Amino acid sequence: METAYKSIDGRPALLLERRIAHPVAAVWTAITDKRELSQWFPSTVDGELRRGERLTFEFVDHPDVPDMVGEVTDVDQPRLLAFYWGEDLLRFELEPASEGETDLRLTVLLGTEAKAARDGAGWTVCLSRLEAALDGAGEQTLERISGSWREHYDDYSRRGFPATAPIPNSAS
Repeated sequence: METAYKSIDGRPALLLERRIAHPVAAVWTAITDKRELSQWFPSTVDGELRRGERLTFEFVDHPDVPDMVGEVTDVDQPRLLAFYWGEDLLRFELEPASEGETDLRLTVLLGTEAKAARDGAGWTVCLSRLEAALDGAGEQTLERISGSWREHYDDYSRRGFPATAPIPNSAS
C-alpha cells in the first residue's frame, strides 16, 4: 500500500497504489456501479460513464459541501476510468495481478497543491473502504475505517505533503 505526492506535467498529484485481493472484474464493478460506489466513494455519482459525458456529484452525508460537476475523459473497460471530480482529475487504472488479485493505481491530479495532505488522507480512507466493501465488510467496519482519516492526514503532513487547505469540521 503506497501513497505518494508528486508533480505530473507541472501539476500537483497524488499517486495511490493498492493490491486488492479480488479480480479485475470485481474491482471494475466496484468503481463503476452506483450501488457499489455508495459503499466507498465520497459522493454520489450521477451520469453515464462514457467519454465526454457530464457527471454530477452530491455529498449527501455532508450538506455543507457544495455539489460538483465533472466529465468523463477516458474509459477502457475494465482497465481504465478517468474523470474530472470538480477541479481534480481522477484516473483509476486496474491491472491483473497474481491469483485473482488486482493492482489498482489511482492518480489524482489536484486542482491545488494546498490540499494534498487532506485529499491524500481522504483517498486513502476511500480505497480502504473500497477493499473492505469488496471483502463484504459491514457498515460498522466501514465507519471505523473512515475514523482513521486524521491519522493519515497527520502522517502525510509529516511526510511533507502540502497541508494548508481548510479541513471540514466533519473530517477532523
